[in-house]
Amino acid sequence: MSAVRRRPVDAAEAPPDWGAAQDALADQAVRLALERSGEAGVRLRAAGIAHPEPRGVAGLRDLAVLAKDDLPELQAAQPPFGGMLGVDLGVLRRIHRSPGPINDPEGQRADYWRMAPAFRAAGFERGDVVLNTFSYHVTPGGHMMDAGLRALGCVVVAGGVGNSAAQAAFASQLGATGYVGTPQFLLTLLERGREDGIRATFRRALVSGAPLPLDLRRLLEEGHGVSVFQAYGTADAGAIGYECEAKDGWHVAPGVVVEVLDPGTREPCEPGEPGEVVVTSANPVYPLVRFGTGDLSTFRSDACNCGRTSPRLAGFLGRTGEGVKVRGMFVHPRQLAEALSGVPGVRLYQGAVTEEDHRDVLTVSVEATPSRPPDLDELAARLREATRLRVEVRAVEPDTIPEDAPPIVDLRERS
Repeated sequence: MSAVRRRPVDAAEAPPDWGAAQDALADQAVRLALERSGEAGVRLRAAGIAHPEPRGVAGLRDLAVLAKDDLPELQAAQPPFGGMLGVDLGVLRRIHRSPGPINDPEGQRADYWRMAPAFRAAGFERGDVVLNTFSYHVTPGGHMMDAGLRALGCVVVAGGVGNSAAQAAFASQLGATGYVGTPQFLLTLLERGREDGIRATFRRALVSGAPLPLDLRRLLEEGHGVSVFQAYGTADAGAIGYECEAKDGWHVAPGVVVEVLDPGTREPCEPGEPGEVVVTSANPVYPLVRFGTGDLSTFRSDACNCGRTSPRLAGFLGRTGEGVKVRGMFVHPRQLAEALSGVPGVRLYQGAVTEEDHRDVLTVSVEATPSRPPDLDELAARLREATRLRVEVRAVEPDTIPEDAPPIVDLRERS
């Protein structure tokens, strides 16, 4: 495993009173939301918050949480951003679209999603050549990571998704020492390189968008010599958490307020008790107040000795929302419905996400009508267009899928 040199911690990651810093950030987010966000303003006023004044994180307790899964409907009713955009459309740098579909703004600020601290904590440095394998097409992932790397002065290789043989060869030719992408695709590149006799040059990786089971981490670090760090964020809120050199939980990123709330009662969870990650962000372009990510985690109760005063999340513990992440991309039930509802010959269907050799597999089982079985290849093509992922489609016997079965289930083991 590559050693990661311990680095000085930025002041934003180690304020002497983290709670006070979070309170100040929450107050700033409320002020921006009242001034700029029609959607957040409605929720704030409904909770009796009509004026910006010091109230801190605890003062948001009666505010309804906006669920990420509600954004498609909100944006469809009031396009393109559901009344949440805090600036004129014409001053944005880019507009992206995440699965859902959800429109995501990108402002002009350098490192708009605040990813640089995650790379710094992982040991990336100025002049490092880094292969970025997140998509640059439509979705924001590639640009999120690209901006953070460039803020550190790294040289970015805009690899994008797929084409493992070419990417492995190109990265080796350039002597790329860094990797960004899902841990599963990192394994694919390393294994493909070994098969093709390509010299491996990666020394560190920042991975996101997919689970990192302990056995996969060990395989990447001990079997291939790559020091692997995790980062956690969303296109809406930017960086939320990341690992330090201890690799023992995700430090809350500077610039966001993070709460862990009981999905039913919306009361704060005690450390060690799982709940939904809810984010408040004082972003003038896209102010968020109590934004529910749909992700489950819990706060760690112990302190980290790395020097950061931020609390740590224990990692990804599942989802409360309907979306399931597959190979770094969210797949929503509405996408399956878009592809399959009303198709002649399809009576019932259900998607299932499994894992084979550390790679995500999305399989859609289809129960056909007796009179007209559908063309499975055509269904696979429709699903691929809707999800932008390769999907396996299989026919199942009648009465295999219950009438009230969820449209998609996650059967991967977490560790």
